[in-house]
Amino acid sequence: MFTGIVEDLGEVEDVDQQGDFARIYIRSSVVTSDARIGDSICVSGVCLTVTSLLGGSPPTGFTADVMGETLRHSSLKSLFPGTPVNLERSVRLEDRLGGHLVQGHTDGTGTIQARVSHAEWDVVRISLPPDLAKYVVHKGSITVDGISLTVSGIDNDWFEVSLIPETLKRTTLGSKQPGDEVNLEVDVIAKYVEKLTLTGGTK
Repeated sequence: MFTGIVEDLGEVEDVDQQGDFARIYIRSSVVTSDARIGDSICVSGVCLTVTSLLGGSPPTGFTADVMGETLRHSSLKSLFPGTPVNLERSVRLEDRLGGHLVQGHTDGTGTIQARVSHAEWDVVRISLPPDLAKYVVHKGSITVDGISLTVSGIDNDWFEVSLIPETLKRTTLGSKQPGDEVNLEVDVIAKYVEKLTLTGGTK
């Protein structure tokens, strides 16, 4: 489980395609400072398992294996050496929940349609897949590339988020442009509410 508060802007060092999966090598001394093999790290919105630590002691990076299903349904299929990625370690029970409950299970992808820069913030419009639209509400939470954000505007097939300078500086959304693909995860509570409403809580 994650909170959607990005800890570090890491960088992809290498991508090793191995049949129906890929092994990615990511540089970050922040999220590896106390990492162990088997730990979960959210990489641009996708929960991945650390398979090895790189760079000695202390580690300067880690590797993770990405299965074909994840590659097909997320923007990780487009990673290449030099790509920046948002990184967050899994939450501990004593941590503050600064964002919202994030699973790292991508529900789909969207495409940045437009961005407008203001004096102190940017407004970014992102396409909204039809099957996810019912879970997204104005002023509700959504995860974009692993970042917990508040929906500031919405229509049938798009939503907008307003990005403060800190988000622009510390995450990949500071440089993403129209046409770029992003990973989306809707609020899991909305999905539970839907199931309870439709089934009365039965299987």
